[in-house]
Amino acid sequence: MITTKKRKPSLKQRTLEILIRLKNLYPEAKCSLNYETPHQLLVATILSAQCTDERVNQVTPALFARYPDAASLAAADITDIETLIRSTGFYRNKAKNIQGASRMIVEKYNGEVPKRMELLLELPGVARKTANVVLAHAYGINAGVTVDTHVTRLSRRLGLTPQRDAIRIERDLMPLLPQTDWENFSITIIYHGRAICTARKPLCDSCDLADLCPSAGLPLAQMLDAIEK
Repeated sequence: MITTKKRKPSLKQRTLEILIRLKNLYPEAKCSLNYETPHQLLVATILSAQCTDERVNQVTPALFARYPDAASLAAADITDIETLIRSTGFYRNKAKNIQGASRMIVEKYNGEVPKRMELLLELPGVARKTANVVLAHAYGINAGVTVDTHVTRLSRRLGLTPQRDAIRIERDLMPLLPQTDWENFSITIIYHGRAICTARKPLCDSCDLADLCPSAGLPLAQMLDAIEK
């Protein structure tokens, strides 16, 4: 009897299977930042740098109550903005970027957040991560894959990319996924990173992706993205 060796799935096939499982695991996954307008989402995403979404959501109600739009933030006293966002960390730089971006939006775009990646990247404090979040969740435009710390960690552990730089990781992920699911992948993998594949104690025994993950069961120090002390 002749037996045939089972062919190993390609990287793209494995990535698509990971995507399917993530979507099944987290069917209600959505952006966890609270906002009502594209500009508020932009501000909240700027605040989320080096800060948890939970903390941002604690800060933004008072901020948006006082400064609900680009025009009001553009004209605000910068020290008042700093006071309201202090607990998010790096508050002086964030306040400067939020006001600078708001002023540019008022002066160049009539108070409306632009819908094009290249225009968003001109705003102070806005890199591809923030621009991808705003385009996807405020306008339904999938311009790229949002890469945060969770996406970086899990993409490396899952063997989808060897890169550490967010832009290079995004470039590796985009051709592996359907464009319509670029943001779905980011959001669901962020949920999985918070619930199961945490930075310091990944729960490999409870992970529904373990059979697809080359890092599953390895000691933390041996994982693809070993924690740097």
